[in-house]
Amino acid sequence: MKKSYLLILIALLVLSCKQGGRRSKTEDGKPVITVTIEPLRYFTEAIAGDRFTVTSMVPKGSSPETYDPTPQQLVDLARSKAYFRIGYIGFEQTWMDKLTDNAPHLQFFDMSQDVDLIFDDSHVHHHHGEEGHVEGEHQHEEIGVEPHIWNSTANAEIIAGNIMNALCTIDKGNEEVYIERYKALCRQIEHTDSLIRQELATPRADRAFMIYHPALSYFARDYGLHQIPIEAGGKEPSPTHLRELINTCRDEKVHVIFVQPEFDRRNAEIIAKQTGTRVVDINPLSYDWEAEMLKTARALKESK
Repeated sequence: MKKSYLLILIALLVLSCKQGGRRSKTEDGKPVITVTIEPLRYFTEAIAGDRFTVTSMVPKGSSPETYDPTPQQLVDLARSKAYFRIGYIGFEQTWMDKLTDNAPHLQFFDMSQDVDLIFDDSHVHHHHGEEGHVEGEHQHEEIGVEPHIWNSTANAEIIAGNIMNALCTIDKGNEEVYIERYKALCRQIEHTDSLIRQELATPRADRAFMIYHPALSYFARDYGLHQIPIEAGGKEPSPTHLRELINTCRDEKVHVIFVQPEFDRRNAEIIAKQTGTRVVDINPLSYDWEAEMLKTARALKESK
């Protein structure tokens, strides 16, 4: 069933490209840019302004590690002038080659270019066979790349620069507009970074935290924090590993366990109950990138 679904979606993409490949504008006359996730839409809209309509492939509440596009999304993709990928997230590892091969009119841009990547073998990509059964695992295209690059103010400025360069490439007459909006976005990112550093500089701020899915590796690197994931290699922790996490939580003096909305929070609550730790809901995939970054820092400051 899974293989048939992919074939149907690809066929729809090919058909829609043949019928609408030259129609890269919406009904309001704006050209379309498609991005993978909502935080990337936030950065892109900040620089593009009202010159483009920006749409995300992975909708709110879905996991970009496992999401498959709907037939309508592939039809809509034919209207896009360009596709901005975040870099190494699971959706892209599964779909980018198919989208590239079957949408020749689309220009593809990689927003992870020049980012200092973290390599982590716990990030694996799953191949699904008939009836959705897992046939096997292999590392991402780049072995063990930690894909959540946007959860970092340092990376955000690099991503913004890549967006600016891409917009200047596809809309050569408006380079000055994009450069000025890029500079304004960078000032905002730098302000966010300064606020985070203020929050984490207080003596009360934790230096270690637990999280269900390890989406804050770059955030932790930026601010010298220790991220402890509950998920092990993309899987639920075993009872033995769960006991080890409870001990680690105590040893590392962890006071906060972050949980994302697309993941089951039961194991986090078990650890919290055993250790007196607080479970905090975060959404690193939110469009409101700045608010989520600050929420994470404030939770670490207010944890004790």
